Amino acid sequence: MSHIIGNTALATARLWHHVDAKGRTLGPLAANIAKVLMGKHKPIYDRSADVGDRVVVTNAKHVVVTGNKADQIMYRHHTGRPGGLKEIPYKVMQEKRPDKIIKLAVSGMLPKNKLRDKRMRRLVVYPGEKNPSLRNITKRWDDGQMPGDSLSWTKSLPFPEEAKAALEAQKAGESPTA
Repeated sequence: MSHIIGNTALATARLWHHVDAKGRTLGPLAANIAKVLMGKHKPIYDRSADVGDRVVVTNAKHVVVTGNKADQIMYRHHTGRPGGLKEIPYKVMQEKRPDKIIKLAVSGMLPKNKLRDKRMRRLVVYPGEKNPSLRNITKRWDDGQMPGDSLSWTKSLPFPEEAKAALEAQKAGESPTA
């Protein structure tokens, strides 16, 4: 029996994801958003097809960067005129256009091909909590992680009794009984 789903309406349906960027780190957040826009979380992912979902980001003005990046990041663009190179520091951009910070980060994470503009049109970023697209949301990222991502290796999980006893025996220098 074949496991190929094909291009059915159910397989290529675009879901709406909501991400609250409050207190999230810019890089990992942008990488996860880019994965959803590309459709890498779906079993029908194809790098030449546009099968990604829509993403709505709120609280963009509360996104954080680590280390000294707040002082070091410069956003550059050119006006097209001689001597028209403009440089805007991260802190100024965060005050004036916090939505553009996330859009530029996600755009940098997407492949540089003809599909990038289509994928970026499916990303909507709001600087505050106001979200006019609230009725369309089907999935929420409560912890800032992409759906299906499991960070269970970062949490301390309870050990079964046999594993706990073997770990204590190993610490004591004894060989575990088999």
